[in-house]
Amino acid sequence: MTIRILGEHPLAKDQQGRLISRIGTIFPRSRTIVTLPGIHATQRFAYVTDLNAIRKQAGHPPLSEEDEMLEWQQSVDLIMDPESILIRPDPESMALAFEADDLLQELVSKQKIKFLNLMNEKVRYAIKERGENWRIALLPQSPDEMKRMIASAMLPIGGRSIYYYSRDIGTRFLTYQQFCELGALPDPELQAHLIEIRDFSCRYNRMGQPEIAFFSADKSFGHSSFKPCEPMDQSPPTVRTCYEHLKAAFRDAVRPEIREDNPDNPDWRNPMFSCLIGQGGEALPEETILGLSSEFFMQIEWLPGGRIEEGELMFDSLFEEADRSPPDSELRTLCDEKARGFIFNFLREFGDVDYVNVGRVIGSLSRRPSTAGRRDVYVAEIKQGSSPCPVVRILRMQKWGIREHLNEGKDLLPAIMESEEYTEYILDRRLGCRQLGMNLPSRITTRKISEHYHGLRYDGQQIWSTYFERDYLPGMATDKIPRSRFQSLTYSLAFARLLGRAAAANIITGRLNLKNAVLFDDGDEVMMEDESGIPRDIIVADHTGTFMNYQSDLASFAEDYAEPIRRRLPFFPSPGEVMEAYLSAFQERFIHIKQDYTRRKRSFDMLFKQRARDERGSFAYRWERVLDRLNRTDPIALTDAIRKQFIITSEKKR
Repeated sequence: MTIRILGEHPLAKDQQGRLISRIGTIFPRSRTIVTLPGIHATQRFAYVTDLNAIRKQAGHPPLSEEDEMLEWQQSVDLIMDPESILIRPDPESMALAFEADDLLQELVSKQKIKFLNLMNEKVRYAIKERGENWRIALLPQSPDEMKRMIASAMLPIGGRSIYYYSRDIGTRFLTYQQFCELGALPDPELQAHLIEIRDFSCRYNRMGQPEIAFFSADKSFGHSSFKPCEPMDQSPPTVRTCYEHLKAAFRDAVRPEIREDNPDNPDWRNPMFSCLIGQGGEALPEETILGLSSEFFMQIEWLPGGRIEEGELMFDSLFEEADRSPPDSELRTLCDEKARGFIFNFLREFGDVDYVNVGRVIGSLSRRPSTAGRRDVYVAEIKQGSSPCPVVRILRMQKWGIREHLNEGKDLLPAIMESEEYTEYILDRRLGCRQLGMNLPSRITTRKISEHYHGLRYDGQQIWSTYFERDYLPGMATDKIPRSRFQSLTYSLAFARLLGRAAAANIITGRLNLKNAVLFDDGDEVMMEDESGIPRDIIVADHTGTFMNYQSDLASFAEDYAEPIRRRLPFFPSPGEVMEAYLSAFQERFIHIKQDYTRRKRSFDMLFKQRARDERGSFAYRWERVLDRLNRTDPIALTDAIRKQFIITSEKKR
């Protein structure tokens, strides 16, 4: 049965490339979509009118008021963006919203259909349990993205596009400037707009929100302000007089900084953006809802996954669409093959899974430049029936795997062997870091997924790729801590002591990148705070780069280990006191690690004796050299070398 459309196709555009319809109403049970000009209420009325015309033609009586209301209740609001259709579901009728979703997929690709109203718990959970976090309509965060959203929000009702439309709550906001610009219209058009504003400003939509609201106007101006001007079918001079009276009242009700529509002015842009998203700043991306730290804000691209129905896994239908030939490049990227592999592994691990959502971290959360090898990082949310809350895991693909070695032109067997050797190297480094006092996540799991290799040789070959899985650390990366927190001396001192302790283990393990630059305080050190908001611990989420340097004298890195505190000195209330707290904690921790090695020297020395020793750089050899360097280093002299870097900086500023 075909879909009946009253109006244009939801994504139809005019000759200028603009959407013909910005809102729509879908009636899934009668397979009808209405995109006629107006508001959702007038579209529902147009649907019932059309339905009665069909009934009359068939010799049936018109619908009763009760039947009309039932038809209205079986509809779902749509909002159209240039390339997508947004469903605004009723939280009490999610089944109907999903019926609308299924019907729309007969018109457009599923990837072009997303959901609004996700701050509502019922809506959010219904989406999450389908494994469809990727269908969240994310909000803009940068000023430029906000400005683009505001510009695209301009909509008409029956006349000109003078309203800023909130797709989340369905209200059209009329600004003072837009009202002023009506004065340039011919009398009949001005009169029509005034009647439109009067009539719709006293109506409420199905969400209980006004159809038209007066942006940032106080209570002195509203729909009641139009009563003295009724009826609007007066002579043009009288309408003009009425309009001028309303304009003056509107002006007095709005603060001066709000009177001009200026997206470049934060005093206007931010309140308008807040109105458009509904409920002020409550509308947050899913990563914030999950409790992930601010460094993940707008950094997760949720991917199609799967949902579990009656214990059976059902992969997202978008995967079938992506498998068709020829696949859309954007769709291929969205349907990440690895996401399916992760979900399989979770189902094998957890016996009572309700849903799994997998997201791809876009961009790097650290400050270091990208290097060769695989850098893919994923976030997974797994809800078990036996647990009230989902668990969050971080998944990091192994940097050098079979794929990377095949890309170097190696044969399959050597590529497999070298990948396995690299996995052992990573895990040996982790053990060595823990032995030398580095505070790492308590548990990490090594897993594999299968994927298809695409290259000149072995194209289409199924290979196995290794990844490392750990629990999410509920904290904030040290390099992302806001400056404002350092205004507290208590906070600053606690932070400095923890960072000093972390620095000791970091320098001992010779943590560098491939360009021989020190890796520290650049995104991998995650700080936890106690209930009062004071730093209580720092955990190194990823030990990348450890044991890269195992020969150099540690004093040669003094400047690098002064830098984390030195660059923050202007933000501390007592710089000298904070600096000494950092140095004291560094020295104390270094001494403790060295004493631990001295007391249990044999256990340290024998830890990797079973591994092959190669002076060209095997881990067993690196471990041997790092221990020897630790034994030779004077902690007090090393601390003094770092302290001198602060003195040099101070003298340069004089």
